[in-house]
Amino acid sequence: MIKKVGMIVKYNRLGYLIGEGFSNVFKNKKSTGASLMIMCATMIIFGIFLILGENINHFVKEIESAQGIQVFIKNEATQEQIEELGEKIRKIDGVSTIEYVSKEKALDQMKEKFGDKKDLLEGYEGENNIFTASYVVTLTDLNQSKTVQDQILTFDQVKKITSKDETVTTLINLANGIKIVTGVILMLLIVISIFIIANTIKLTVHARRKEISIMKYVGATNGFIRWPFIVEGMIIGIFASIISIVIVGVAYSFLAEQLVNSQFMQVINMSLISFADMFNSIIFVYMLLGIGIGALGSVISMRKYLKV
Repeated sequence: MIKKVGMIVKYNRLGYLIGEGFSNVFKNKKSTGASLMIMCATMIIFGIFLILGENINHFVKEIESAQGIQVFIKNEATQEQIEELGEKIRKIDGVSTIEYVSKEKALDQMKEKFGDKKDLLEGYEGENNIFTASYVVTLTDLNQSKTVQDQILTFDQVKKITSKDETVTTLINLANGIKIVTGVILMLLIVISIFIIANTIKLTVHARRKEISIMKYVGATNGFIRWPFIVEGMIIGIFASIISIVIVGVAYSFLAEQLVNSQFMQVINMSLISFADMFNSIIFVYMLLGIGIGALGSVISMRKYLKV
């Protein structure tokens, strides 16, 4: 019986703390609104860099999965020389497969990428074909790319070689740069958010200073006094997280749809990550960030303004 009464008291106390937290949020509408706006701005900016970084990592994986190099053949090479070159490339250690792409096929591939605007390439057939025949070489291991390229460049009929090594390196460097920029911006915005949250809680504390004094006088514990304000900060953080997720999700989905259907994406032959694929990780990070900022702002505010 005593245990049951104790459980009821605990639930009632929890309900009181949560109820007070919600009450504080809606009592200070202006300061709560300012906190929400700052936190939403923080999370939206963070979300932009997070999604950008995720897509760059996705591009890197797509490029690495191709593991290919393209060997362009001199225009004066005869068909016999082209076939001989193919056999030489095929025998190199580290080469998995090779595919011959004629000038005509290269033109057709580009027309396919241009889609509705393929008419721009009309008139380049036959002798006017500006494309170069090539071999697309896939490798058993991307780490062997440099060795394979060096061997291919020794063959007479090779005009030039293009590979995705430099692209991968550039994208990796870009991704690392974005992580650093994201970290710096996020820290600055978190400090601003915590400051705004702390001031919001300060207003609530000031308005209830007499009530807090009475609670202390009748024996309320420090934790019992603190928790409603911590809950208030956490609620603001949760609301900011939800609003930010909706804004970022809708905006990204719209922009991604426009980009996927654009000629640019068709030409570079890349895809974007759908927001649904990132949703679980984003909502986890956002909720953690929102609740953490809200709670930390509340704690800092009370340490300074509440002598408990």
